[in-house]
Amino acid sequence: MAGDQSLKQSRYEYIKSFEHHVKLLPNTFLVVRIDGRGFHHLSAKFGLEKPNDRRALDLMNAAARAVLQEIPDIPLAYGMSDEFSFIFDPSCSLFDRRESKILTTIVSTFTSYYIHLWSSYFPDKHLSSPMPSFDGRVVQYPSFQNLRDYLSWRQVDCHINNLYNTAFWALVQKGGMLPTKAEETLQGSSAADKNEILFCRFGMNYNDELEQFRKGSVIYRDYANETTGLLDTAPQKSPHDEPSRTQKGKGKKRPRKAEIMLQFTDLIRDEFWNARPWLFLQR
Repeated sequence: MAGDQSLKQSRYEYIKSFEHHVKLLPNTFLVVRIDGRGFHHLSAKFGLEKPNDRRALDLMNAAARAVLQEIPDIPLAYGMSDEFSFIFDPSCSLFDRRESKILTTIVSTFTSYYIHLWSSYFPDKHLSSPMPSFDGRVVQYPSFQNLRDYLSWRQVDCHINNLYNTAFWALVQKGGMLPTKAEETLQGSSAADKNEILFCRFGMNYNDELEQFRKGSVIYRDYANETTGLLDTAPQKSPHDEPSRTQKGKGKKRPRKAEIMLQFTDLIRDEFWNARPWLFLQR
């Protein structure tokens, strides 16, 4: 029987040759960005507040924090609206850097926690089909400056979109305009124009809006209490050298010990990065 079983296994072993695994480039920063699928329909279905629903954003943050708790290889994530970007260090070897495994793990983990935590943030709104879902992509960046520029791009996009939406919904909700008329009013308008509309017509100072709405959410691992142990002063080895078993063990323990922090802060200027040298040591 054992021989027959071995024969059967070897007979069908060839089927694995049809599998195709894409490995992401070594020594590159990995960004996994997830986006809500059809969230404008979800927003309308559950009557979420416009231009921003604080509970919906807090739910996104809670799901993202859970991803960092589940996957210690992620030092930082940035989110706004219905998207979140999860950043991996160039030294990351998760799943041997197989693209499909990394992407599907992030998307499925985030989605499962989003649905699991929904009732904690919307106890009065019961989920029903179609359920919330997310898609995702993986982008590789060769340098820390490229990564900084990516995060700056997303944060600028957050500001642009939020300023527009704040002005648009002020015109609709407070000004009594039809959505089509509000769109016409804002077409071709500058940031200064939108700020003037908010202040002159509705007495709103855009800078008084919550930083969460204007800047998005930054979730990161805080090693402030372990800086001495993290910033090794020993001579640096070549990046091609294989780390020792002890080094690997320490590297796995540190992310789990770190406190996961949530802030609504500026990622474009240097202050955030200079104050946290333990984030992405390969700068």
